[in-house]
Amino acid sequence: MKHDQIPAERRTLLRLALALGAATAVHLISADPAGTPPRPGGEAPAPAAGPPARAQAGPGTYRLRPMTSNTPPRFRPAAPPVRTRPFEEMPELGSDALVLTFDDGPDPRYTPDILATLRRHGVRAMFFVCGEMVAENRDLLREMADDGHVVGNHSWSHPLIPKLSRGAISDELGSTSEVIEETLGAPPLWYRAPYGAWNRTSFEIGAALGMEPMAWTVDTLDWTTPGTDTIVRRVEKGAAPGAVMLSHDAGGNRSQSVAALRRYLPALLERGYRPTVPRRS
Repeated sequence: MKHDQIPAERRTLLRLALALGAATAVHLISADPAGTPPRPGGEAPAPAAGPPARAQAGPGTYRLRPMTSNTPPRFRPAAPPVRTRPFEEMPELGSDALVLTFDDGPDPRYTPDILATLRRHGVRAMFFVCGEMVAENRDLLREMADDGHVVGNHSWSHPLIPKLSRGAISDELGSTSEVIEETLGAPPLWYRAPYGAWNRTSFEIGAALGMEPMAWTVDTLDWTTPGTDTIVRRVEKGAAPGAVMLSHDAGGNRSQSVAALRRYLPALLERGYRPTVPRRS
């Protein structure tokens, strides 16, 4: 008999042995994926010392997870440098450009009227919002973004920043950036300290969150409710190439601010000014 001529009986026995071995191997892999040998008597292996291990995702979950899931989103630019003072004007926007900014909102009593006036004249502005206001008025924040306005971070609760600890400043700015990103799908790229009170820590934390600090050139002091005529006069007197105007759409009675915008915005346009917003890539 030649070596490759195996009787039928032996071939059957060999197939049976191979099948039993494969079944045993499959049982061991399914029962103990980590390869830990079973304890005598079928007891489960004793837990290792130290904190419990994080559960591993199943193979199906892994296949559904995109390979880029752990990479940073493309829209996040590199962190800006840590400034020693905020931007107060934007001359690089052009000789006919200036920037209108509104703080403390969004407020359903006044922000919609300000948005309507800006929309009527085809003008974009910057809104520095407080997180606690955003949390209750997310639709207004979406309306700002849909109209092309720039949304900036103005802290969560409008505190005096230099009196806070580093951790508290981080919470104020970080929580506000988070709620803005949750609502709009992108984090803010600009921030403004309440009362214009900056310190080194706020510059550091703002930069770490990817934001540049923005102050102002002209303060309308509309929060003092000086009268609509006074607010209009301050804006028209302070208008200049690259000027940044500070007004408010929340934080108190802002009916004078709303009325003033209706008057000074068309006046600025008639003088040849182009209210616009800065962009960051």
